[in-house]
Amino acid sequence: MARNEFICDCNVIHKELVEATIKNMPNEDLFYKLAEFFKILGDTTRVRILYALDKNEMCVCDIANVLGMSKSSISHQLGTLRRSGIVKCRKQGKEVFYMLDDEHVREVFEIGAEHIKHRG
Repeated sequence: MARNEFICDCNVIHKELVEATIKNMPNEDLFYKLAEFFKILGDTTRVRILYALDKNEMCVCDIANVLGMSKSSISHQLGTLRRSGIVKCRKQGKEVFYMLDDEHVREVFEIGAEHIKHRG
């Protein structure tokens, strides 16, 4: 198929709306980072970890017990979540406790869960 076959042949009916939307479109970098953020959340194990951390900070051993997984598996996933800025940690003596990075992460997670519950 030629590339031109995919071009919309309709007239722009709402020219001001289209122009305003184009003017307000953010930098491509934002779209890339947003897609990466949601890609990280696209893993069942990571979502289960976020659910565990939504209300409590927990250590790797506690998360592993809650999810019935090995500590190394949980540590690996927590590393991915930390590098992505979705979780953070704090040390208390020799223990390391993990928590959601901030309220934005909590809100995205909780709103997503609420949306799924609402959709049934």
